[in-house]
Amino acid sequence: MGDRGISRLRDVAGLSVNRDRLASATHEEILKGETTDIYFVKTRDVLAAGGMLETPVVAEIFTRKPGIFAGLSEMLRLLEGQNLEIYALEEGDAFDSREVLVRVHGSYGSFGMLETVYLGMLASSTAWATAARECVDAAEGKPVLCFGARHVHPAVAPVMEKVAVTVGGCKAASCILGAKLAGMEPSGTVPHAAILIAGDTVKLAKLYDGTLSSEEPRLVLVDTFKDETEEALRVAKALEGRLSGVRLDTPGERGGVTPELVKELRWRLDKAGFPEVSIVASGGLNPDRIRVLSQAGVDSFGVGSYISNPSPMDMTMDIKEVDGVPIAKRGRLPGIMDNPRLKRVL
Repeated sequence: MGDRGISRLRDVAGLSVNRDRLASATHEEILKGETTDIYFVKTRDVLAAGGMLETPVVAEIFTRKPGIFAGLSEMLRLLEGQNLEIYALEEGDAFDSREVLVRVHGSYGSFGMLETVYLGMLASSTAWATAARECVDAAEGKPVLCFGARHVHPAVAPVMEKVAVTVGGCKAASCILGAKLAGMEPSGTVPHAAILIAGDTVKLAKLYDGTLSSEEPRLVLVDTFKDETEEALRVAKALEGRLSGVRLDTPGERGGVTPELVKELRWRLDKAGFPEVSIVASGGLNPDRIRVLSQAGVDSFGVGSYISNPSPMDMTMDIKEVDGVPIAKRGRLPGIMDNPRLKRVL
């Protein structure tokens, strides 16, 4: 571990940090071990003093809730070059409570100090992927767009949106870097701020239409100033067949996006000769609301906080063998827990 920067307590004592900076860790700081917990560094010093740092062990990682596995690629990047054997589920695999997700064979000194780091990678990515998949499943084939970047620290927003797309199944992401990392272009329309500044939804829609390339979908918010159905018809008529969709983001103060509103909007658009104009819903969506609004006629969904701030998916790593001997702390079963779904990944 010495080549990574932090390997002893003296390395921590000698670490100088400029506090006049963004607090988020750089990639280099993560790889050097500067974001791990101090007690793992103390453990290295203690085991090294006893000549036990390179003891061969087997460790297993699990979580107490079922979900969708993600974050493995970052863990492998962190541990590459450490002479380890690692077995794991594939990213995107569904798993059960307490199922072994990752098994690591190697000397404790080669991976133990970074436990905080890779458990954090797995916990965050698995939680995001699980929440995204729940929304995608609820939509039953209709597109789900992830735009949760505003709800998390910008240092992790690209990780979240990439995972939501590549593992969780979302069709698009709004965060520029997140979408690019997922191999696609970012997706999204203009916010209420643009319409408020323009002073009229139709005025902004015409500016939108005249400014952006012809390949860009004409998707316009219709809940800023007037009744949503009235605004949608005004915009559809003004764009003369070029409107691809309208987005409903009605705030809770006005009742939010309801099935009744969606049904009325769909009816009025169809009757006015605009059946091709799709309806996009956003604003505090979760799987239950997605199902209800989908049945009412929503064609796609923009999901933010449900994906970006999901139910925690705590990861635990247990030592299960030491020098070939089965072992475990009280309350856990000693020895390797069989899981035939694990595949060697390193």
